Amino acid sequence: RGSTKAMIDWPNVTESSNEELGLKPEELRRSKCVLGFFPVIYYSVLLCVGVPVNILTAVALCRLAARTKKALYYYLLAVTGSDILSQLFIIFVGFLLETAVFHRDVPTLLLHVVSAAEFAANHASIWSTVPLTVDRYVALCHPLLHRQISYPARARKIIAAVLVLSLASGVPFFWWSDVWRDSHPPTSLDAVLIWTHVTIIYFLPCSIFLVLNSLIIHTLRIRQRQQPCQEERGPPRRLGKTTAMLMALTSMFSVLWAPRTVVVIYHLYVSSVHQDWRVHLAYDLSNMLAMLNTAVNFFLYCFVSRPFRGAVRDIMLLRGGPLHPGRALPQQQAPTNASISSLYSGNNKRSQRDSTPLSPRRNRKPS
Repeated sequence: RGSTKAMIDWPNVTESSNEELGLKPEELRRSKCVLGFFPVIYYSVLLCVGVPVNILTAVALCRLAARTKKALYYYLLAVTGSDILSQLFIIFVGFLLETAVFHRDVPTLLLHVVSAAEFAANHASIWSTVPLTVDRYVALCHPLLHRQISYPARARKIIAAVLVLSLASGVPFFWWSDVWRDSHPPTSLDAVLIWTHVTIIYFLPCSIFLVLNSLIIHTLRIRQRQQPCQEERGPPRRLGKTTAMLMALTSMFSVLWAPRTVVVIYHLYVSSVHQDWRVHLAYDLSNMLAMLNTAVNFFLYCFVSRPFRGAVRDIMLLRGGPLHPGRALPQQQAPTNASISSLYSGNNKRSQRDSTPLSPRRNRKPS
C-alpha cells in the first residue's frame, strides 16, 4: 500500500489504487476534503474550550447537588459528564488523534473499538437529557407526584441505567464503516447500522422532547389562563426560566444534530461521502455542528441560572462552598418549602428566607 497522505488535503484513495482503477482527475477531486486544515483548528479550539468549561460546570453542579440534594442537579451533572466523554472519545481520540495525527494508519481492531466507544459516549450524551426532560415534565405538570418520586437516590439509579444502556448500544457500531474511505457502496449492514444510529441519536429522543415539551407548554398556558383565580398561590413566573432552559437545551440539540442526520441518510441512498466531495463537505460541516452541542450548555446555564453563576463565581474565586447540607450555616440552607423548580429558584429562596419568621427560640426574649 502506498504512503498514507494527510487526510485533509488528499483523496481518500491511494495513488496506486487510482492508477489501477483508471480514475479521472475530476473523480479524484470529488472525494477531497475542501475544508483544508480548518477541521483540525476547529476541533482543537472546541476541545480546549469545551473540556475546561464542562469540568467547571461539573464542579459547580456537584456543589449545588450536594448543597440542595435535588435530583435536577444530578441529571444536569450526568449530561455534563457525558459531554466530556464525547469530547474525549469523539473529538480528541477520533478526529484529532486517529485522523489528523495518525491518518487512521492504526490497527483495524483499534479503529473499531474506538468507533464503538465513540457511539456509546454519543448515545450517553444525548440520552442523559431524556430523564432531565421527564423530570421537568413531572415537576411542572404533576408537582405532587414529583415530590414523591424525584429524589437523588432514584436519580442516580436512572443515570446509571442510562449509562449502561448507552454503553451496550455502542457495541453494534463496532462494525460501523469508515464512510470517508470505504469506496464500496453502503451494504445492508451499513443500512441497518445507519438507521439504528439516526433512530437512537435523533428521531427517538426528539420525539420524546417534542411530546413532553408540548405537554409542558400546554400545561403552562392553562395555568396562565387560571392565574387570576390563583393569585394567592403566587404567580408561577419562576417556572418560566425552567421551561426556557429545557426548551433551549432540547432545541439546540435538535437543530445542531439535524444536518448530520440528513447527510447520513443522503449518504446511504443518494451519493456516498467517498464519491461526492459535496457530500464529504456536508458530512464534515454537520459533524462540526453536532460536536458544538457538547460545549454550549455551560453558557446556557450561566445565562439563565443565578445559583449556577454564584457557584461558578465561588469556584473561580477559590471560595469553599458548603459541600454537605449538615455542615452549612443555617442562613445558607434552603427552606423546606422551596420551589421544586430548583435550578432557577435562587431569588425565590432568598425571598422566602427574608420573609420566614424567626423560630420561637429566637423570638423568646430573656426574662
